[in-house]
Amino acid sequence: MDELLASIAQWAVDFVYSFGYVGVFVLITLMNLHVLPLPTQLPLCLAGFLVGQGQFSFAAVLVWSTAGAVIASLGTYYIGAWIGEESLRKLVKRAERFRLVFVSDLDHASGVFERHGGKAILLGHLFPTVGALISIPAGITRMPIFGKFAFYTVLGSTLWNGIFIVLGLVLGANWPLVKQYTTIIEIVVLATMVGVVFWFLRRRWKAWKAFKK
Repeated sequence: MDELLASIAQWAVDFVYSFGYVGVFVLITLMNLHVLPLPTQLPLCLAGFLVGQGQFSFAAVLVWSTAGAVIASLGTYYIGAWIGEESLRKLVKRAERFRLVFVSDLDHASGVFERHGGKAILLGHLFPTVGALISIPAGITRMPIFGKFAFYTVLGSTLWNGIFIVLGLVLGANWPLVKQYTTIIEIVVLATMVGVVFWFLRRRWKAWKAFKK
């Protein structure tokens, strides 16, 4: 499982390098739809790094990544509206064997929506693993698209994407300093990556065990 995720992560990096803004758009869309089992922070930080290196434009990366997140949100909205909650749960239950999405993910998104109403759209896009899934309960309840849904989706996606693009940008813009302190930074980055991967795998494992029960 770890080797598979590492391979997918490397493929995602190569994809951004090869296809530029379109690559960012495609990856953000697929990751928000949980088609790729990786966090969106990966391509966002990489794109931000390339902005710092002068290879990408910050505005263009933000627009393309936000467009991908919005497209994914519209997709999950229409899935919720078309299938309905009961049928969707059965579908997700069957898909759990692929370990890409679990009923617990759907429950998490639905719980946020029920507690916060329309503002849940904004909050959902600012929480890891929720993202576009928050649009499913919005679709089930047929929340009007042109209004709070569109506003909070664009705002939440822009904020989330912007934060991680800036993180990557800071790294890229300070590359000479990074090289000077490369050993220390490598240790910090490695520790952070290990922590993120551990958290991600632990969450997947807990969801898998709940599924097996």
